[in-house]
Amino acid sequence: MSTRISQQSVYRLVPRLAKHLTALGNVASDSTVDRSIIHLVNLRVSQINHCCFCQHMHSQEARDDGEHQVRLDVLPAWREAPCFSTQERAALAWAEALTLVSQQAVSDNDYQNALDAFGGQGLIDLTAIIVQINSWNRVSVGFQFAPDISI
Repeated sequence: MSTRISQQSVYRLVPRLAKHLTALGNVASDSTVDRSIIHLVNLRVSQINHCCFCQHMHSQEARDDGEHQVRLDVLPAWREAPCFSTQERAALAWAEALTLVSQQAVSDNDYQNALDAFGGQGLIDLTAIIVQINSWNRVSVGFQFAPDISI
């Protein structure tokens, strides 16, 4: 059995990793993309990537910012759930398309829907947000970071 590198060690040994990923996240704070959409995208991408650490963190952040638990409960089935807006659906489709890009090409329909919903600048911002959470997920999953969950 191999010894895992701790979360603290990863960021202590290579502080620029967290610095650059955090800087990429600054797009979110300066963006026209609504915080509730950012929460949904971060959580959905983390679900796809099986990142327990990020799922725990982003679901809590979403609830803290007023997101309804019922929407978080049905997020994996967002296509069937009537509680998501057209803009949220476009963001979630774009997030899934970019996250799963190695499995299938990004469709023109997903691109156009996202562009229509967010405009050029908003789509670029949304893309940066998706790139950032995918990057965090890969670090967290790769090093098996686990949240402190007490029941």
